[in-house]
Amino acid sequence: MIQSLLSYGWWVAIIFIIVGFTVLVKGADWLVDGASAVAKRFGISDLVIGLTVVAFGTSMPEFVVNMVSVGHGTTELAITNILGSNIINTFVILGLTALVYPIATHRSTRNFDIPLSAAAGAIVLLMILPFLPQVTAPGIGRMEGGLLLLLFCLFLFITFRNARAQEHPKEVESDKVQSAKEMSAVKAVLLILCGLAGLVLGGELIVDSAVDIATRMGVSEAIIGLTIVALGTSLPELATSVMAAFKKNSDIAMGNVIGSNIFNVFFVLGTSAVIRPLPAYKGIELDALMAALGSFIVWLALKIDKDNKLPRWAGALLLIVYAGYLSYRLLNV
Repeated sequence: MIQSLLSYGWWVAIIFIIVGFTVLVKGADWLVDGASAVAKRFGISDLVIGLTVVAFGTSMPEFVVNMVSVGHGTTELAITNILGSNIINTFVILGLTALVYPIATHRSTRNFDIPLSAAAGAIVLLMILPFLPQVTAPGIGRMEGGLLLLLFCLFLFITFRNARAQEHPKEVESDKVQSAKEMSAVKAVLLILCGLAGLVLGGELIVDSAVDIATRMGVSEAIIGLTIVALGTSLPELATSVMAAFKKNSDIAMGNVIGSNIFNVFFVLGTSAVIRPLPAYKGIELDALMAALGSFIVWLALKIDKDNKLPRWAGALLLIVYAGYLSYRLLNV
């Protein structure tokens, strides 16, 4: 059905990808709201809901797009969706947010989350470097995907342990958790069902439209994944972070972005590779390097700043580096 409609021309593909992102983001939001309400009814603590349901929800757009991509065999789109999202998260979202208002950080974020985000990109780079011995074909195979999932489980364990040790009841409860307490069971179930349906429909529209646009433009799926798809799946983080900066609550931005980067590589990319091996593509080394470099620049800027904030000059630097990278990638397709 979608493929037949796409045959009508450019305008259909563009409309479909816009609708797909809208449905995908809204579906993820509904799913998180409904799942949070159900979790509260089963007596699950606010801390656990925040670290699992809400945290997973921020990476749900990337996860669904990747599941559809590996299902269709469009593996370049699956890898570049993750690497591109992490690059945009760090360079563009944190860059814009810091320009609006310097981003404050917590000690645990500086000492654990940001280094881990940089390590995530570095691990992907090590997995695909051609001069290293390859257990499987060049790329991210099932063995590498399993390793990423093991690292994700380790990350969750450490995060839960640290959160319980530092838990402050007034700080743990988010807007999502608060609204979950007031939701009826029927509404919660309906939101979950509608959210799942929205995610599936949105994912199908995005992947099919992205492949169609790449074919019409005569470029690789990798370029479309790094730009259009990656930006679209990062829209929730972009909107949340910039609005938080305008309200001078920019510390929210750092947690959202860095947490999403970690989830994307270890959970989403790991799951994708276990389902279907992801072969390397032209330019993957630079993309993985950029995914690691962004978090390293953020970490270094925080170390330099005496107030442990991401200052405006760092935000400008991130945006300039991204502009240079994107120009190079587009000129060397």
